[in-house]
Amino acid sequence: MTDLLPLPAAYTPVDGSLGLSPGVGVRGPAELVDAVRLSLAVLDPRPDEAGVIRVEPDASLGAESYTLDVTAQGVRIAAGDRAGAFYAGQTLRQLLPAAAFRTVAGTGWSVPLGQVRDAPRFSWRGVHLDVARHFMPKREVLRMVDLMAAHKLNRLHLHLVDDQGWRVESRRHPRLHEVGSHRPRTVTSYYREDLAFDDVPHGGYYTLDDLAEIGAYARARAVTVVPEIDVPGHASAILAAYPGLDARATGGRRPEPFRVLERWGISPAILSPLPGTVDFLTDVFDEILAALGETPYVHIGGDECVLDGWAASPEIVAFQAELGLGNLTDLHAWFLRRLADVLATRGSRALVWDEAFVSGMLRPDTVVMPWRGPGVARRAAAAGHDVVQTPVFPLYFDYAEAASELEPVAIGDTITVSDVAAFAPAPQEWTAGERERVLGAQFQLWSERLPDGRAVDYRAWPRGCALAEVTWSGSAGAGFDARLETHLGRLDALGVEYRPPTGPRPWQLGGTGHRRHRPGIVRADEAMRHLEEKTHDADSTRPSL
Repeated sequence: MTDLLPLPAAYTPVDGSLGLSPGVGVRGPAELVDAVRLSLAVLDPRPDEAGVIRVEPDASLGAESYTLDVTAQGVRIAAGDRAGAFYAGQTLRQLLPAAAFRTVAGTGWSVPLGQVRDAPRFSWRGVHLDVARHFMPKREVLRMVDLMAAHKLNRLHLHLVDDQGWRVESRRHPRLHEVGSHRPRTVTSYYREDLAFDDVPHGGYYTLDDLAEIGAYARARAVTVVPEIDVPGHASAILAAYPGLDARATGGRRPEPFRVLERWGISPAILSPLPGTVDFLTDVFDEILAALGETPYVHIGGDECVLDGWAASPEIVAFQAELGLGNLTDLHAWFLRRLADVLATRGSRALVWDEAFVSGMLRPDTVVMPWRGPGVARRAAAAGHDVVQTPVFPLYFDYAEAASELEPVAIGDTITVSDVAAFAPAPQEWTAGERERVLGAQFQLWSERLPDGRAVDYRAWPRGCALAEVTWSGSAGAGFDARLETHLGRLDALGVEYRPPTGPRPWQLGGTGHRRHRPGIVRADEAMRHLEEKTHDADSTRPSL
């Protein structure tokens, strides 16, 4: 049985092996050669017209698809596109010993002979990284791209703004990063405890040059960056920088100013939906799109909005009436559609969380991320929207992997590797038309309790390995557990500080005070029942937890 992960569509081993040494030659079209060289960098392949590795395009193969033939005479790769060539190289790397996932090759290795025929089941195989609650330096983002590429994951959803921080430079509106990117302290207490703080300043942001670098680095590795500017709620950091966008400011009196939020949870901070806000956000989108380059998707949020500030503003209520909208929920929908229209003129499709779908009025091409469960996911698909599956259970990796005080602090419990491996992004009980609307799935790394890259490693892997297989192969295939055990050796070679299947290592144990997990307080199954109920509320934009 092969130890490849994710499992390819077909693998036929053949007796024998082929030696591959550092500096091995690779030949073919420059774009495809470049992709193979990047995915096999440990071998330092070099362009050579007589190279052992031959790569060529094949128009009969689909996007991201490839064939890989290893014979005693050499390696032949056929690829549907550059991404297919890159993934063929990643598969070849997995056929080598785990040491191929280090940065130094040594004297070279033998690769077993055989044939691989492979194509992804889903086009969206994603990772959501929240850099707003805790800032992740650029090196951590680039490292995540490398780990995604090794697992054939291809969408990096960067959550760039929330109440607790704004994380990207704006040259047109510089107070966004000058004021909104940092907070003086961070909450350390857990649910139902008296508020306590660490009194340690926290902050950081990506310059536009950083964003351009991240985008280019990701594209080279077949990863698309999906930036998220979450509006109109979750707006404390924006309003701390530009209080004139506050819905309460439209009534003529000066409200108490918002600050960058120092605690977790929901804030009543909400942007005004008036045209000036749309113009402001258009400036921001233009800067981000110019920095990233080609950006087929932009997430605009739409979740957990408290509309009380709108209701209290005579100007906003009058604006709603002028538009002929029946209520503020309709205005919420109108605002998000207006932003989606702006993005469409720039060649980007909007994505939203499922509250925006429940509000209605979405552009037909808007992609829905149904975090509150399969019920609202199916409704969105049935309504004709493409869907990326993001349910709390089993894809919120800020939940603990065991209901134990030995775990580092987590929002709740429990989501295991087995839970993720059993997930079906396009359930069989859905109609064929509904299943076709499922682009794929992604796991979410909300960072309230993920203060650094080591914590991200612990939460992301190996659960992320399971989702990589589900989204590439369609389901966790035969021998998944055994293949995962082998794959952990590759993660060791990469230096990934994953959670071992037997539980945390001594230095990963939950500590004293705020770092120790509180099992049983928030359970994933109970949260899902509550969330599913909320998706049927007329006032669905209100916070669901």
